[in-house]
Amino acid sequence: MMKVLEGFLSLGLLAVFWSSSNAEQQEFMLLAGPLTTGQTLGSSDEDNAFNCGGPLPQRSRDYFLYLQNRGVTRFKVLLSWSRILPTGDSNQPHEDTVTCYKTLVRQLTESGIKPLLVLHRSAVPEPFRASYGDWENPLLVQMFEQYAGFVFNTFRDLVDTFVTFSHLHELHNEVQLQNALQSHANVYNVYHQISKELHLSLGIRASDINFISQMGSKIMANVDFLSIHMLYNCKLQTALTKELMKLQIVSGQKSILMYQLTVKDCDGYENHFQPLTTILGVLQNKDLHIMGCDITHLFEKLDQEETLKSLQKENTKTVVHQKSASAFSYQKVWEKFRSQTEAERDEFLSGSFPVDFEWSVSSESFKVEGGWAEHGKGETIWDRFSHEGHVFDNQTTDLACDSYHKVDYDVYLLRGMMAPNYQFSISWARIFPTGRKESFVEKGAAYYDKMINTLLQSGIEPTVTLHHWDLPQALQDSDGWINDSIVEAFKEFSDFCFSRYGDRVKTWITFGNPWVVGNLGYGTGEHPPSVKDPIIASYKVTHNILKSHAEAWHIYNDKYRKLHGGKVGIALNSDWAEPRNPSSDQDVAAAERYLNFMLGWFAHPIFVDGDYPAVLKEQIEKKKDFCGKELARLPVFTEAEKQRIRGTADFFGLNHHTSRLISESLNSCDAGPNNVGDFQAHIDPTWPSTASDQIQSVPWGLRRLLNYIFLEYTSITKVPIYITGNGMPTGYIGDVLNDTQRVDYLKTYINEAMKAVHLDDVVVQRFTVQSLMDGFEGPQGYSQRFGLHYVDFEDPDRPRTPKASAYYYSKVIESNGFAETAASPKMQIYGNNIESTRLPSLPPSEVPSKSKVVWEKFSPQTKFERQLYHYGTFSEGFQWGVSSSAYQVEGGWNADGKGPSVWDTFTQKPGNIPNNDNGDVACDSYNKIDEDLHMLRALKVKTYRLSLSWSRIFPSGYKSSLNQKGVDYYNRLIDRLIANNITPMVTLYHWDLPQALEDINGWDNPELINIFNEYCDFCYATFGDRVKFWITFNEPQTIAWSGYGLGQIPPNLKQPGDAPYRVAHNLLKAHAQAYHTYDDKYRASQGGLVSISLNAEWAEPLDVNIPREVVAADRALQFQLGWFAHPIFKNGDYPDAMKWQVGNKSELQRLTESRLPSFTDEDKAFIQGTADVFCINTYTTKVVRHVTSRLNIESYETDQDVEKDNADGSENTAVNDQKAVAWGLRRLLNWLKEEYGDPEIYVTENGVATGTTITVDDTDRIFFLKTYIDEALKAHNLDGVRIKGYIASSLMDSFEWLNGYTVGYGLHHVNFKDSNRPRTPKRSAHLYFDIMRNNGFPLPVEEEMLYGHFKEGFVWSTATASYQIEGAWRADGKGLSIWDTFAHTALKISQDENGDIACDSYNKIAEDINSLKTLRVNHYRFSISWPRIMPDGTNRTINEAGLNYYHRLVDALLAANIKPQVTLYHWDLPQALQDVGGWENDTIVDRFRDYADVVFNSLGDKVKFWITINEPYNVAMVGHGYGSAAPGISFRPGTAPYIVAHNLIKAHAEAWHLYNDKYRAKHGGIIGITINSDWAEPRNPYKQEDVDAAVRVVQFQIGWFAHPVFNGDYSDLMKDIIRERSLAAGRPQSRLPEFTPAEVARIKGTHDYFGFNHYTTVLAYNMDYKNLQHYDADRGAGTVTDRTWLDSGSFWLKVTPVGFRKILNFIKEEYGDPPVYITENGVSERGAVNLNDVHRIHYYDNYINQALKAYLLDGVDIRGYAAWTLMDNLEWATGFDEKFGFFYVNRSDPTLPRIPKKSVWNYATIINCNGFISPGESPHDCQVHEPEGDISRTTPPPPPGEELSVSFLGLKVSGSDAETALNVLFSLTIIAAVAVVLLVFGLVKASKKQKRPVEEYIDLEKKDKF
Repeated sequence: MMKVLEGFLSLGLLAVFWSSSNAEQQEFMLLAGPLTTGQTLGSSDEDNAFNCGGPLPQRSRDYFLYLQNRGVTRFKVLLSWSRILPTGDSNQPHEDTVTCYKTLVRQLTESGIKPLLVLHRSAVPEPFRASYGDWENPLLVQMFEQYAGFVFNTFRDLVDTFVTFSHLHELHNEVQLQNALQSHANVYNVYHQISKELHLSLGIRASDINFISQMGSKIMANVDFLSIHMLYNCKLQTALTKELMKLQIVSGQKSILMYQLTVKDCDGYENHFQPLTTILGVLQNKDLHIMGCDITHLFEKLDQEETLKSLQKENTKTVVHQKSASAFSYQKVWEKFRSQTEAERDEFLSGSFPVDFEWSVSSESFKVEGGWAEHGKGETIWDRFSHEGHVFDNQTTDLACDSYHKVDYDVYLLRGMMAPNYQFSISWARIFPTGRKESFVEKGAAYYDKMINTLLQSGIEPTVTLHHWDLPQALQDSDGWINDSIVEAFKEFSDFCFSRYGDRVKTWITFGNPWVVGNLGYGTGEHPPSVKDPIIASYKVTHNILKSHAEAWHIYNDKYRKLHGGKVGIALNSDWAEPRNPSSDQDVAAAERYLNFMLGWFAHPIFVDGDYPAVLKEQIEKKKDFCGKELARLPVFTEAEKQRIRGTADFFGLNHHTSRLISESLNSCDAGPNNVGDFQAHIDPTWPSTASDQIQSVPWGLRRLLNYIFLEYTSITKVPIYITGNGMPTGYIGDVLNDTQRVDYLKTYINEAMKAVHLDDVVVQRFTVQSLMDGFEGPQGYSQRFGLHYVDFEDPDRPRTPKASAYYYSKVIESNGFAETAASPKMQIYGNNIESTRLPSLPPSEVPSKSKVVWEKFSPQTKFERQLYHYGTFSEGFQWGVSSSAYQVEGGWNADGKGPSVWDTFTQKPGNIPNNDNGDVACDSYNKIDEDLHMLRALKVKTYRLSLSWSRIFPSGYKSSLNQKGVDYYNRLIDRLIANNITPMVTLYHWDLPQALEDINGWDNPELINIFNEYCDFCYATFGDRVKFWITFNEPQTIAWSGYGLGQIPPNLKQPGDAPYRVAHNLLKAHAQAYHTYDDKYRASQGGLVSISLNAEWAEPLDVNIPREVVAADRALQFQLGWFAHPIFKNGDYPDAMKWQVGNKSELQRLTESRLPSFTDEDKAFIQGTADVFCINTYTTKVVRHVTSRLNIESYETDQDVEKDNADGSENTAVNDQKAVAWGLRRLLNWLKEEYGDPEIYVTENGVATGTTITVDDTDRIFFLKTYIDEALKAHNLDGVRIKGYIASSLMDSFEWLNGYTVGYGLHHVNFKDSNRPRTPKRSAHLYFDIMRNNGFPLPVEEEMLYGHFKEGFVWSTATASYQIEGAWRADGKGLSIWDTFAHTALKISQDENGDIACDSYNKIAEDINSLKTLRVNHYRFSISWPRIMPDGTNRTINEAGLNYYHRLVDALLAANIKPQVTLYHWDLPQALQDVGGWENDTIVDRFRDYADVVFNSLGDKVKFWITINEPYNVAMVGHGYGSAAPGISFRPGTAPYIVAHNLIKAHAEAWHLYNDKYRAKHGGIIGITINSDWAEPRNPYKQEDVDAAVRVVQFQIGWFAHPVFNGDYSDLMKDIIRERSLAAGRPQSRLPEFTPAEVARIKGTHDYFGFNHYTTVLAYNMDYKNLQHYDADRGAGTVTDRTWLDSGSFWLKVTPVGFRKILNFIKEEYGDPPVYITENGVSERGAVNLNDVHRIHYYDNYINQALKAYLLDGVDIRGYAAWTLMDNLEWATGFDEKFGFFYVNRSDPTLPRIPKKSVWNYATIINCNGFISPGESPHDCQVHEPEGDISRTTPPPPPGEELSVSFLGLKVSGSDAETALNVLFSLTIIAAVAVVLLVFGLVKASKKQKRPVEEYIDLEKKDKF
């Protein structure tokens, strides 16, 4: 210690000496600083310099006095350029920052220390770089000069010494360096002339002496002294004097300031003062012109050495005579707080945390993820523990919160809370199932990629814990943490995580709560792995965890820190220990021991000296001596290990929940921490309890613990404290949402943390709440709930609902503590100032309107064109939002002075609303602004459409009744919206008229026009400074018609003939008046928009080719939409169609005047143009037809003379009159564009109703949003409609008017049976968030086309089947098949069709070969008819004529260079075999083998590709389960399909072995089976239940047959399910037959390839069939399809190409990467034939391209592709209705010609190109073009019984009608020609008389003609 004092004395004397001997020069500087972020103590870490981003540390002044006492004379103050001048403009400084720096400078000056101001470090600040680039930009030079000038002018009265760039050497780019130097030079020259008292320098590295030599003149001319970075290395004995002499010479004898002096590699030297001694020697050298020296690093080194030396001395003393270092820390904290009164202790501290304080919320993998065996995840010790029944109520981790599938759900919650950080753990076993890298699972690793990326996309930083208790069971099987080898395993795992995720994760925690692992897992055995060894294992585990932690830290430090720049720490759990008896020294000492046994066990090695605390070691030895036996075996670290462990944390993570009262407890000789430590823990019975008896609420303990940690650990290593876990459990019953106890707990604990920061100067930088949501809490299972969000573990959806604590914590985050949140500065929502406030006047609409072009354009669309999904995005700045309305959500119907509205009156009368529902409480939004904001933030909407309650603001409707509390509510709501960057779109009137105004006849009273204007005027004045989008009325048509015509809604007047027209008249005038008030009084100052929300359903004419129906559809739109839109957007008056219709009806009804009021010219001028944008609400589409309505009914409805019906493609919703018909939206938007002069359009309401049985899994709403928004996108992108915003209806379920709460439109489910009105996000909320985030529907990567080619020799084919094409059903000795029988059975085949003739291919080999040659295929797949060869199915009779047919076919194919692919069985079993049981009879196996033998023997020398059986699934299930195919068996669905399948598999195996054994060597072919399967996606991909259902669907279809063939037996999944369900139904055994071991061996491997038929994908969901015993019930799944998928001619076939690639990958992964031949794939059509089959071209392009991706990108071994099918044929039970063919077969022609469709040339091109050429390669030689004048250009004749429609003069008419019309026109033409000849003759003759040139008439004639 004396040497230290001598050193400082020397420094002080040197300073005096230097000053006296250089009196005329500047004083000698002893330089310290800068101040660092979050610390009052300085350090040499300039990277974390205090930047005035928050208040100065409270004890900064004391610190400066401390420095001054130690001899410091100067202090570095690092300015922040971007904080002082945020815009870069010196005229716009940030005043708070400037004031902060001035305060700092004054504090230094007042403390006797002069400031050294550093203007900038080096690199361009990030905010400027984004706008201006780097130093290459000359503009930055000018900006820096302005900044420097601002600094000099601001601080020159306080500071005389400046450094412009402190780290010039960091600029490596020469241009950047030159510009920085130039800016410095400019600054120096300008400001040095102004004031000679300013001293300027640049920061340069001493090691850059060569650079300084080169640049010397430039630098030296513009500095007053050199500011040098020096490095002193004890090992290298750096020659400081020599270096400084060189600098002196180069600089021209400039004075030198050692600006930064870094001391390195001095730790191991006995002489700890070597650096100080050396530097003193340098400073005393009079030959060096040294003006000062940085001593910060010297201070740090001396402090550390003295501390360590002191600790080492203390550790050598006995416990009896001397307290430990820990005891000093504990005593100091104890003494500090022991005298606090209870009131002082619990006093609440208001204010905020520092600006850079971090907030987080946590979870742990095994508690939330579920997916316990998904994608190859390994078993963990917690999986094993819970499966063995050790958890409450036998609960398991299997599903937990299902977070494995719900990343989006969890991040949604975080966004709602505004959590900037999320702390979660990685499941080791999910990535390395065995714990070692050799077992790596990519899908497991990808899950965390998705988690991290999703967090970052939402602006949430991830904090990742590498290990939180869930050790892979495989490692535990080798003794887990007891085994030393685990250190290497953890090192390997952590290395992988750092490498994989480190570019995005910047905060790492190695272990979470390791004390729990050691103590409860291996000590008491309460946790897995349930080892009860507190003497040895518990301590060994800790030893290995510490070493593992250190290794992980060093890996990061050595390999990744420079690359990623993150931090690594550890999260230790600890209670606070309070002496039970404050006056007992023994209890105080016991409390200190308690902390060492809990916290110090891990913290002391890491944060102090690399070893266990002395008190721990000594206590263990003491107990051993006392008891005469070993109670704890503490392993010993080697010196190398200590060095390796010490300092391995960049922060101290603390998990803290409670405190304990500790007393001394001696004399126990049992094992365990309490007995070894001689202490006993107690609780104070007055402490508030929780659901856990281990946790009581003792908030003040946190502050004390933080003080202790700061003194004992972090003040040594200078690392911050992160509170990484704090929370409390509540029970799982009762009011689980209103968790006020947790709110109080968090409030007090967070406040104690703030006290530690502000009052105690403890460096705490983060607070983490445990946990995000309820989860699996160890042995307590789900009975204890720590979550801020409630999870319903009884619901397979695992919905997450915010608790009161979630909303509370959000407010804490928003306030950064406990300060009142001030309203944010008013934001300008629209950047536009509206130049023209009035829309131009447009001419009135014609009848029908010119907008009929919309029907002309869209009504002729084919279903394919209408359905084709459009990918793209909306324009930048598109306004996405959600809606609500006051009466529907607010509640508070009579709260705080609100007056009653008409809806209050109406709903409170019993019987008016289902269940007598009303809006008295509704969603209680009046009291739940925070809750609503939580949803809006989570959605990240730009806009929230809300309405104001007129009677809440003016209870009587008049301004005189102003209710200020109502105004305050809306002010709070609007302010909070704007603070969260959400634009309020405010509706002034959404149907809830004050009852007082209805009492004076409501909207039927013209007085309301001015009363409404008064209300609007007040709202504009009060809220208009923040509200920039106003809507006057919502759906005035509904108000007028439903309220005053139908009387369905208030005021319930039934006057349909005239009241609606009068009310609408007043509404239009009121709207116009409100618009003009805004326009005249407020627009100039507020700059907002005003419009009106009109409602319309699209009207589609029944037949667009009939003019009267088009007029009717137009009329329907004019009556609904034009009623209001025409006056406002066109000419100020009603549409002529409406005036004409109502006027005529009125006259016919003998009325003296029209029931439709008329506007004066003045009215028209006033109303026209009173909307800035067009706002439309729309939900559905109707088909409209003209009717003549009854005259004796005076009604707005009958005035229209239309009838409406549901449109094509309507989907049911919970509201019967609102069918989902997405395609109508595009047409409606186009109509608005055409009709109203191309206005800007906002869709202000659009949504769908679901019933009360739908809570959060709202699939119908998913489909609705995807289809409706896509139609809006089509209108925007394809049609040029200026749609600017879309508002989804609605934010949450609410009071739905006449439906009450029986339906819901919300993106969030509200439980109206719960008084808390909890809001839970539905799946649609996550979809809508994604749509908004993507600004539409960008083309998914998986849908993009890939250009490339299949392998050379790829098999291109097309397929057919014998019964479908051959015909000749009784020709040449053919026997009957089951399909002959089935087709000749009544009601089995559509249209009573059959295959008697089919395509007559039996007689048309040449025609079929020609078709194949046209397609360019190199193979042809066809099937052989078993009964054609063997009429009775046996080999007793061989029909040579039948065999001869196949020989002729094969020979013709080979002659055409087309190779045959032959299917032995494609469903047409000989009827004779069916008569003896068919496939249910075991003997069929032998019969099939005999049949195969005949065919192989006869054709095998020519056929090299064999398929045994086609689609055995369909044979078994469709033929023998559903009975919709031959043989039509459906009465044994639980057994017959399984028996049939069993025999099919065995028959296939026998045929394969026959070929393999007898023919393969001779013929050299290949043989396999063709299996068909759909791909299945989960209907809800976020739901494990649906994911499992999708797996079952695939396994029960493809796996049913593929698993035995490729693996030898049915899958365990199938076997287990069917066995369990069979036994549960009382059967003695499984309904699924079993293979014998011999059969398994016989079947396994009977494949040369995987033959695969695929058409479509389904969405699967879990379905419980109860006790039913059949295949579908066994499968336990239902299936649906996505409405966005294109239809086909088959109800079951939807176009879903992406699924094709997925199932091909499934085959590769599941069945050992076999060669795959796609043996069928195609699409059907129905109805009138169109040879331009674009939908088929689309299908093949996309499906084959997905196959190409599977081959090229995924490595699936695809060898061939066969398209289904060559030609239209008999499609089984659908007859000829469904057409799959490339060639149309004209069945009206007896010759059955094959006519190519357009798809022929497309497929031929794909084949010829062997894949896909890129657009840039076109035209290409491989492309096959349709021949000129090809027959395909002519429309084929219609099928029998169907007359072909043709286009004639623009109309679709029948062929016969066209023929008649043509004959008539031909006759008329002849007559006209004769007339023209006569006329010309007359004119020529007349011209002679008039003497006019004939040419004139000829010219005129030409003009007319052309």
